[in-house]
Amino acid sequence: MSKKTLILLYGGRSAEHEVSALSAESVMRAVDYDKFSVKTYFITKSGDFIKTQEFTSQPSQDEKLMTNETVVPSQAIKPSDIYQENAIVFPVLHGPMGEDGSIQGFLEVLRLPYVGTNVLSSSVAMDKITTKHVLESAGVPQVAYVTYMEGQAQSEAIARANQKLTYPVFVKPANMGSSVGISKADNDGELADALDLALKYDSRILIEQGVVAREIEVGILGNSQVKTTQPGEVVKDVAFYDYKAKYIDNKISMDIPAKVPEEVMDKMRGYAETAFRAIGGCGLSRCDFFLTEDGEIFLNELNTMPGFTQWSMYPLLWENMGLSYKDLISELAGLAQEMFDKRESHLL
Repeated sequence: MSKKTLILLYGGRSAEHEVSALSAESVMRAVDYDKFSVKTYFITKSGDFIKTQEFTSQPSQDEKLMTNETVVPSQAIKPSDIYQENAIVFPVLHGPMGEDGSIQGFLEVLRLPYVGTNVLSSSVAMDKITTKHVLESAGVPQVAYVTYMEGQAQSEAIARANQKLTYPVFVKPANMGSSVGISKADNDGELADALDLALKYDSRILIEQGVVAREIEVGILGNSQVKTTQPGEVVKDVAFYDYKAKYIDNKISMDIPAKVPEEVMDKMRGYAETAFRAIGGCGLSRCDFFLTEDGEIFLNELNTMPGFTQWSMYPLLWENMGLSYKDLISELAGLAQEMFDKRESHLL
C-alpha cells in the first residue's frame, strides 16, 4: 500500500504561534512512517507560507522545524502550492487564523482533507460568546457571564458585571485560546484594566463569574460516531493557570484519570459529547470543565485544536484510554479523509 502524505501546517499569525510549533514538532516525530510521509509548511507571523522540511522516516531527536528566528525567505511559496494529491493536512494551528474556520475554509477550497472540525464548528467554538449561546440552547451548564463589545461604554459593562456577577471575575477575549489575554479582576479598577488588555486581542470580550473549582478536561474523538475519554485534571502550582504557567514555567502537572466520582465522570463525558454535537464537531476537541467544591459542573470551553505536544493533555487522555500518540495521529488522519469524502458527496 502506498503511503499517504501528511502535510503539517504550523506557526500562524496568532499569539499562539509558539505553541503551534511545539505541537508540530511532536507530531513530526510521532507519525507512523510506515503509513505516511510528512511535508511541513511554516506560516510566519506575517502570514507568509514557507516550504520547510520533508520526512519519509522518523527524524532524529535534534531535528528542529523552522521558526520565525530561522525562517528562510527564499523558500516562500504561494499558499495554494501546498496542494498535493493523496495528501491529508494536519493544521497544527491554534487561535485566530488557524482554529477559527479561516484555514479550514482555505483547505476546503483547495479540496484537501484536513484534521479537525469544519468551518462552522471551528468558528463557533473559537468564539467564546457564540459558544455560550449554542451550549445554552443544548442545555450544557456554564458559569454566569456578561459581554462587552468594543465601542460600548466600559462603565456600563462594569455596572452590568456588578449587577449579575460577584468578584472575582475573569475577562477573556472572545477569540483567543491558551489563556492569552485572559486576566482575573477583583474590583472595578482591575476589571477596567482587564478589559483594556483583552481589547488588544479582540473586540468582543467575555466577563465570566469566577468560581472556586477544579479544572477537569475530557477528550473527544470521532465524526458521526463520537468517543470520549475519562477526564483528566490539571494540578496547578499557581493560583491562575495562565499562558506563562502553561508553556514557559511549566507550573502544572496532570492527574489522568482525574480523582472524581464515577457519576461525575459520566456526566462530564455526556456533556462533552452533547457540546461537540451541538457545534457540529468532527475529528477532535477537548472539553474543559469546572468542578466546584459542592459538585457543580460547568463547561468552560471547547478547544477544537487542543495543544498537541506529546505531553499535552489531549494526547495523554487518549493514551490513558489505550490509544497511543502515534495511533491517535493515524486515526485523526482517517477521520479527516472520511469527512472529506462525505463533504464531497454532499456536493453531487
